[in-house]
Amino acid sequence: FDSIMNPSTKKILLAEDSPQDAEMTIEALTSYNLGHEVVVVGDGEEALDYLYARGRFAGRTDGNPLLVLLDLKMPKVDGLEVLRAIKGDKNLRTLPVVMLTASREEQDVVKSYSLG
Repeated sequence: FDSIMNPSTKKILLAEDSPQDAEMTIEALTSYNLGHEVVVVGDGEEALDYLYARGRFAGRTDGNPLLVLLDLKMPKVDGLEVLRAIKGDKNLRTLPVVMLTASREEQDVVKSYSLG
């Protein structure tokens, strides 16, 4: 994925544990020529590390992403827990989050909506 590496450009955070699904998502975003760098993390723990600038993202100073694309079912910390953390944090709660899932379970969708 060729991205614009301009530090003033807001990034999109993609939390997806499937490399194939991550690649498809990036291809879809690229087809719209959005010009935003996509930061891909493989689980919810890494997503939280990115958002809180800790772990391998310690020292990150580029602010909050423009958007979070969040897989519902991930290892370590699932998407609902990440969503709960985002919406419960006064510095992150206004961050737009799009939940991604292949789940057909209505309760997953209802929980996502109830968390914001």
